[in-house]
Amino acid sequence: MIRVELDSIDLKILRELQADGRMTNVELADRVGISAPPCLRRVRKLEESGIIEGYHAMLNGPKLGFDLVAFCIVGLKHQSEANLKSFAAATGEWPTVRQAWMVSGDSDFLLHCVSENLTKFQDFVIEVLTANEHVDTVRTMLTIREVKKMGLIEM
Repeated sequence: MIRVELDSIDLKILRELQADGRMTNVELADRVGISAPPCLRRVRKLEESGIIEGYHAMLNGPKLGFDLVAFCIVGLKHQSEANLKSFAAATGEWPTVRQAWMVSGDSDFLLHCVSENLTKFQDFVIEVLTANEHVDTVRTMLTIREVKKMGLIEM
């Protein structure tokens, strides 16, 4: 992986877009202190290099009827490369799993899950997650309240 060199203007662009990805290029250019054409070129370069992966709307889960947020810590029976890849691919097929990380330590995966309610989440854990052929252990943590929601990277 090639690391891209970023200057202070690039970092300002990333900070501003992370806070508000819907602003116009003209507004973004004004906020970072450059004119619109070079700002657009910089944004395109950041997109083409993969630093900016996409633009997303942040949705309010509870207002849409998704009141439960939980984390699942999953241990696999065997940590062969094939099993790790197979389980990682399976997580992509499960709508309840919103984000997944392969982790080190006592477990193999950390899953961020969102569900309509406890019953639907329990059904997912019992009928889908623990039923996966590679899964040995599952520990779940139900969240109480979100206390911080930020972009992923501090600039």
